[in-house]
Amino acid sequence: MRVGRELAIDLGTANTLVFVRGRGIVVFEPSVVAIDELSGRVQAVGEDARRMIGRTPATIRAIRPLRHGVIADFDVTAAMLRYFIGRVGGGAFSRVVLCVPSGITKVERTAVEEATLAAGARSVSLIEEPMAAAIGAGLPVAEPQGSMIVDIGGGTTEVAVLSLGGIVVWESIRLGGYEMDEALVRYLDGNEHILIGPETAEAAKIACGSAWPLEEEIETQVAGRDRISGLLRRKTIDSAQIRAALDPSIETIAEAVARTLESTPPELASDISDHGIVLAGGGALLRGLDRRLAETAGVPVHRAEAPLECVALGAGASLEETADSSGTRRRSLLALRRGRRRTRS
Repeated sequence: MRVGRELAIDLGTANTLVFVRGRGIVVFEPSVVAIDELSGRVQAVGEDARRMIGRTPATIRAIRPLRHGVIADFDVTAAMLRYFIGRVGGGAFSRVVLCVPSGITKVERTAVEEATLAAGARSVSLIEEPMAAAIGAGLPVAEPQGSMIVDIGGGTTEVAVLSLGGIVVWESIRLGGYEMDEALVRYLDGNEHILIGPETAEAAKIACGSAWPLEEEIETQVAGRDRISGLLRRKTIDSAQIRAALDPSIETIAEAVARTLESTPPELASDISDHGIVLAGGGALLRGLDRRLAETAGVPVHRAEAPLECVALGAGASLEETADSSGTRRRSLLALRRGRRRTRS
């Protein structure tokens, strides 16, 4: 089989990453599509479309076709997949490994399979995101040892304990980075009487957001509309304010981690106590999140080396044919046994 004819796709609420066998990650773009509502034509995809959010004329709509990690708009998702596959050479790919949240329904699984087949894949294999993230983070998922991953994406948070190539205990909550952005929008509206957009909220969260008190609090500026005067206003906010806004969301994630640990068999829990919990996904980049979760769970928490790319790298490992000394191929094959395969007729 020719190198480059197999893909792994991390189809996320926030970003889509495409891994090509033999080449690595070749696409890393926002999961956004701009549509002309009069003609139904796609105007832009990825970063070009993301810059249009909140700035389009009435006839053009910039949307995220996935919500909480699952397809909210089938046709737009298929168009986005076709575009990204075209970016890496187009044509009919022999196999696509697609990452999905562990908590999606059978109907949602069918939707992502159909969208991928419609985009040009000949066959589709599904791998659950916690498994892919754990493989990408280098955890020994094929060994008789408990490993715990917390993957915080744009729309979902996946908490899972893995051992012997399978997911032993898991919890999927439909809360991620975008819910945190919305929480900051509501906080500033209610406490500072300034209305900002979600893109501005995300930028502020990245600039000085935190989940744990910082040694020195940092500041950033946001621009929006004054709720009282109706005029435009700039406001300086600090990391303590953002932390207060994000606290309910962080607490929900911490509770999910605690519930998962409570359900973990004792021997695996002992392994996790020794080796700690690994954070993956864009949410792992939030300052102090590791300390906050470690305080709640009572075990060490570490951030993966490449948290944004873990899922795509883990799915891509299943495409690589050469085994290495760390047993990547063995882990990948075990992971894929958990997925379902569907072939285009």
